[in-house]
Amino acid sequence: MQKSASERAVRPVQPPKASAAAKAAKSASAVARVEPARAGARVEPARAGARVEKGVVERKPRRKSRRKAARKAKGYTAATADKYELYQKAVQSPELDIGFLRRVFKSTRGREALHFREDFCGTGLLSATWLAESPAGATAEGFDLDPEPVAWGLAHHFDDLGEKSKAYTVHLKDVRAAGSRAYDVRVSQNFSHFVFTKRAEMLAYFEAARESLVDDGVFVIDLYGGSDATEEMKEDTKFRGFTYVWEQDKFFPGTGEYTNHITFRFPDGTALERAFSYKWRMWYLTELADILLEAGFQRVDRYFEGWNAKGTAGDGIFRKGSRGENCGSWIAYLVGVK
Repeated sequence: MQKSASERAVRPVQPPKASAAAKAAKSASAVARVEPARAGARVEPARAGARVEKGVVERKPRRKSRRKAARKAKGYTAATADKYELYQKAVQSPELDIGFLRRVFKSTRGREALHFREDFCGTGLLSATWLAESPAGATAEGFDLDPEPVAWGLAHHFDDLGEKSKAYTVHLKDVRAAGSRAYDVRVSQNFSHFVFTKRAEMLAYFEAARESLVDDGVFVIDLYGGSDATEEMKEDTKFRGFTYVWEQDKFFPGTGEYTNHITFRFPDGTALERAFSYKWRMWYLTELADILLEAGFQRVDRYFEGWNAKGTAGDGIFRKGSRGENCGSWIAYLVGVK
């Protein structure tokens, strides 16, 4: 299953790893903090021109990108394209996502949410959007094990936030680790929690999520399904300057093992083949809802996507329901209410 930019698809869970030299060359925000994965390491205040050293990601002066200039002049090619930029154009819709999360929290709890946690945060685009649209006093934390997308996001998403960017902390840690505070809203977006392939692992994650929330907090995950969801296939969607290819490579019904890839193809015939790959378990909605309840949430609300006017595709609008509608592919949210 592949979705347009106005809908929702997967975000990188296991992006290809860069070399140590490439990681060190990545720039990062001058004000957003990075909590290192190892205990005892201290995060120093960022300084212009500082190096990436001892687990601290800091900002270097931004230079004009030759790759960006080349893209403007000739369009995307495999040599000039940035896989994270293309991923965000093809997959993510942060304003819609944050708007949905805010509405759900307010309708559920009757107040505005301030404190946000983004698991499997990658580039931190959701966190940056949360802070940009929040009043003073709001905070955001991200958790991800891969330093490459984290550094890319710090370099691209937080400079424009000014003082608000100081309210963002990103942890290079497992998403089951504790954070810096209690959260109003905690999320796992773009099906990233499918990386947990054992029920005990998923339960432990959900229990940790519940424990991290304020007394009236919510934990929100998304999922998809339908008969098309496990079909081994490729599906192309054209965007300006590139084609996004969603590949459902392998599915084994006996175990739920599920392997997918994202490829970007360009007009000159080149491609970023399998720029992102995912090895998941395909979880069904009722399984996840039951595990959330077992983890201690008092209830689990379900939100299903509606249809566009022609009835040919999803409309990007999620409405609360209980049973949903059987179709070839569907997207839903589960909201665990503490």
